[in-house]
Amino acid sequence: MKKAKQSFGGEWTTEKLKRLRKYLVAYATAMKNQRYQIVYIDAFAGTGYRTSPKEQEVEDYLFPEMEEVMDGSARIALQVTPGFDKYIFIERNQKKFAELENLKNEFPDLANKILPKNEDANSYLKGLCDGPTWRKHRAVLFLDPFGMQVTWDTLEAIASTEAIDVWYLFPLMAVSRMLKKSGEIPASWRKRLDAILGTSDWYDLAFQKKTTQGLFGEEEITIKNSDYDFIVEYVVNRLSTIFPGVAENPLLLSNSRKNPIYLLCFAISNPSPRARELALDIARSVLRK
Repeated sequence: MKKAKQSFGGEWTTEKLKRLRKYLVAYATAMKNQRYQIVYIDAFAGTGYRTSPKEQEVEDYLFPEMEEVMDGSARIALQVTPGFDKYIFIERNQKKFAELENLKNEFPDLANKILPKNEDANSYLKGLCDGPTWRKHRAVLFLDPFGMQVTWDTLEAIASTEAIDVWYLFPLMAVSRMLKKSGEIPASWRKRLDAILGTSDWYDLAFQKKTTQGLFGEEEITIKNSDYDFIVEYVVNRLSTIFPGVAENPLLLSNSRKNPIYLLCFAISNPSPRARELALDIARSVLRK
């Protein structure tokens, strides 16, 4: 039977998955003699495969042509050795989920460890994080949404476990486009930005009011102070308010037009200084260009 393919991405997709694979290998090696059950969680698992058609537009971004079928994050995790004790793959789309379940047939030796979940990622993760079992588990979570699906309360739930390392693909271009130069942000956009950033203080930081002398006297104008560098710094600072460790060198991922579209971030929820520094040292190395 011909495999269903998840169509998206380009060189930036290859780049993010290369970094993920590198971290998973280092993580699994470091944890192989520990007393914990280690888990890999993929919150937007798709089909397990990836490809990209000619100039398909996804979330308003144009991606270059890619002919070959390649492994997605779920299949990459299953290929990592030493392996994990559990693999949780979350996918809301029923068709993609049906293909995802076939991974049990492709990896029969791991079939009893693969747990596909046909659920909303935010809802499932918040439920998964709310429990005492994290004392005996450690996990790596890959948050790879197509857009602005990940809400801040989900990140707070993840941080509360004190057991999960997080790779988060933050939708940099989507957020940047919402920060209109005029400062006139529609209420619906403000609500989405509040949900993803967990606060509304971004507006006063992103925009400044200045009084100038106009033709008819003094007038107040809005000055945008929110380029990509601002957003990157803001996101790292926000993550640092809930996670004890955040890599300060997130990776900027750009499309074929050299436009930044995503920011690959790393955070660790474990407050142990030793665990935190080990994870951050590995992540910083993985994130370097």
